Amino acid sequence: MAIRIFITGGTFDKEYNELTGQLYFKDSHLPEMLELGRNLVPVEIRTLMMVDSLEMSDDDRNLVAEHCIKSPEDKIIITHGTDTMAETAKVIDGKVKNKTIVLTGAMVPYKFGSSDGLFNLGSAMAFVQTLSPGVYVVMNGRCFNANNVRKNKETGEFEEIQKS
Repeated sequence: MAIRIFITGGTFDKEYNELTGQLYFKDSHLPEMLELGRNLVPVEIRTLMMVDSLEMSDDDRNLVAEHCIKSPEDKIIITHGTDTMAETAKVIDGKVKNKTIVLTGAMVPYKFGSSDGLFNLGSAMAFVQTLSPGVYVVMNGRCFNANNVRKNKETGEFEEIQKS
């Protein structure tokens, strides 16, 4: 069975406007990235939204979870902005069972050339095929459980939440 990929936007898919200096969304770079990575695994791609994760609402998160529930595929990757990725992972984890779901993204837009997006996408493709059912965040070669991860705003890296 194919891997389902849901696109929600985030830095992964941002473009740079040379005239205004602003980042914006146009089309997803995911098909190009899969081709560049020489992906041979069957995938089904669907764009759910193109938003910065700071602008993602609870309704948006619930919509993503509903699409995961309704998806016939049991292995799902979600491209997502990094700022609220952990929040969305927790929402999905509370609603979706018996599927392996991996959220991933990028700190630098793919089109910048120095992006971590291609590496993160490749890591997500590998992890989604090997992990047991559950919801995970995969960034920079590391995999985190949805209920034990946060983005460290000082380092810009994802880390486990330290239990006290």
